[in-house]
Amino acid sequence: MLLCFSGFFTMDFLLSGAYSWPRTSRIMALTLTLAILIYEFIYKEQLLRHPEYSFEQRLKMLLYTCAIPYVIGACALIALARFTV
Repeated sequence: MLLCFSGFFTMDFLLSGAYSWPRTSRIMALTLTLAILIYEFIYKEQLLRHPEYSFEQRLKMLLYTCAIPYVIGACALIALARFTV
């Protein structure tokens, strides 16, 4: 859920066109926080649970658990924007 909401708010920032320093710094902090949380709680945990996985398998796991929910959140905002126009 966190990644869906993050994708939603990041896409809101990108589509809004209001690139002020406070909004930009919030998105930068959100992105950095997500990167740290993904590395600490998903990547490292899978590395400890399955040391036999190759690098490609770990990237595939990150794609399914992190990138796809993030993109779903971004696409949700785009869909909402299309329906309101």
